[in-house]
Amino acid sequence: MSAESHPESSHLVVVGSTMIDMLAYTNKVPHAGETVIGEKFALGFGGKGANQAVMARRFGIKVSMVNTLGDDVFGDTTLTNFQEQGIDTTFVARTSGASGVAPIWVEPDGTNRIICVPGANNAMTPAQAKSALESLKSYQIVIGQLEIPQVVTTQAFISAHQHGAITILNPAPFAEISPDLIAASDWIIPNETEFAAMHPQGLEPTSDEIILELAAALKTRFAVTLGEKGAALTTLDGRVIRVSAPTVKAIDTTGAGDAFVGSFAVALALGYSEEQALSLGCACASDSVTRLGTQSSYPTPAQAATILASIAG
Repeated sequence: MSAESHPESSHLVVVGSTMIDMLAYTNKVPHAGETVIGEKFALGFGGKGANQAVMARRFGIKVSMVNTLGDDVFGDTTLTNFQEQGIDTTFVARTSGASGVAPIWVEPDGTNRIICVPGANNAMTPAQAKSALESLKSYQIVIGQLEIPQVVTTQAFISAHQHGAITILNPAPFAEISPDLIAASDWIIPNETEFAAMHPQGLEPTSDEIILELAAALKTRFAVTLGEKGAALTTLDGRVIRVSAPTVKAIDTTGAGDAFVGSFAVALALGYSEEQALSLGCACASDSVTRLGTQSSYPTPAQAATILASIAG
């Protein structure tokens, strides 16, 4: 870690989505037209942007959220949650209508199925992102996803580059990505399925050659999450570095990818090496799947500090 990089002086901005997760835990996923009885139900705070912001904040760095919420009770509670987490909400706007929601089915092995309904997330504008990133100061990282309009994320990344920040795109939930957004992304962090959707031949990241081929074609760098196999990233000199994931018993994989993105970004903001960032991402993602829920499954600040110390050591 660089000598001048400390949590209190590091700043990460998330331009992204908020959702209220509606989690149904079930032993059997229903077929079309079928009704089944679930085991339990929970409401939780989610949205890929919000999740990544909360994960990052657990390490004690400054985190600013740029988003639009609806004027409903879900918007009220989401704003309160951000404030309780210590996340800067100066650039969280409100609009009429519904906030984003995400019904989620979770099976006994932790596998999940998710439907995102963006709601007020779709009301975000490029001007909103530009204004926020011009007003915020001294941030090192800007993160985006695909749960808000791509033109908003593209403008955010362009503004971030003008201020010398690193941009990270998590291409989820997957959609065809505009060339302008790819060009503005320093890092792209997909899972195996998202990587295959980006690859012209639909190939999964099963070899270093496949990963390097797509990185070269898109002129960007990848950090690919590989589930229980860990993660891999591309280096500036054309190599692939791989890190194994800790062995754990998964009970709910919801939000694990966001845990990876948020913690990977924190490590870069703090000045850790890219390999250490990969290790921290894997450690936090693996830790999160051992608990139920999304943000509720993330390590506490004390636990996050312990994980970070293990990576630094």
